[in-house]
Amino acid sequence: MALDPRNLSKEMAGFLRDRHLASLTILRPDGTPHVTPVGFTWDPDTATARIITWSGAKKVRLLEAAQGGRAALCQVDGGRWVTLEGHATVTTDPAECADAVARYGQRYSPAKDRGADRRAILIAVDSVLGRA
Repeated sequence: MALDPRNLSKEMAGFLRDRHLASLTILRPDGTPHVTPVGFTWDPDTATARIITWSGAKKVRLLEAAQGGRAALCQVDGGRWVTLEGHATVTTDPAECADAVARYGQRYSPAKDRGADRRAILIAVDSVLGRA
């Protein structure tokens, strides 16, 4: 079912706060999908999903080479599921990365310090599908 990213139900909002991993799907230059497990956080105020990572990660290299691109995050727990889709970009901005790390620590656990190697992927979500 299609949902409004800025007006999710209490159940869906709760599901996006619960501690679950997800799969991130982005496209390689040849059009085939690159799918990898990730932890992510959801900001309902800005409809932004954030993923913390590092400079050498394949997902970072693919997004940087393409100067961003469409991405899909899919989280599943039994019959509950959600897919967040939108334009993904990589940031090296220290404030953005620190914010993403802090949010990650609240949802999961404190992240390792990556120093200057830290990257964050920001997905401006414009489409949400799911059931919670």
